[in-house]
Amino acid sequence: MSVSPSHTAPSVPAYAERLRLPWWLWLAGLATAALLAVELWMGATGVRAWLPFVVLLPAAAAGLAWLGRIRIAVADGEFRVDDARLPVRFVADVVALDAEGRREVLGVGADPLAFVVQRPWISGAVQVVLDDPDDPTPFWVVSTRHPVELAEALLAARDTTR
Repeated sequence: MSVSPSHTAPSVPAYAERLRLPWWLWLAGLATAALLAVELWMGATGVRAWLPFVVLLPAAAAGLAWLGRIRIAVADGEFRVDDARLPVRFVADVVALDAEGRREVLGVGADPLAFVVQRPWISGAVQVVLDDPDDPTPFWVVSTRHPVELAEALLAARDTTR
């Protein structure tokens, strides 16, 4: 079976990561929901005996799963962060940030026009400086567990498009 060039599959991502929650946040979130359910139950009978558990524990699990939904990838000439897309041709530079660097970039003097996807439970990040005269966004700051690898993938993707 031959595949025509217009129907080729998308390329394998040069970098892909999901910003999941660590196990201890899952434990803390579910324990908090269980404690709240016990407080609402307070030894009651009937519906009040089981309803807090049936509602609060799945709601907490859904909320925790939603917090860990963000996916980042470098593929097909784009930097993808959840549903945001940045063509790599607009990447001027990429800086890998540790916890202190991220704090400095997002601190008191932070640019309010910057695009930020920050997860406090992830210490690393990248700062992607943009070169797009039509976009007022000066840079993106995106949390990642592997800032050096993501920076290298972005720069390599940018260099292949130029």
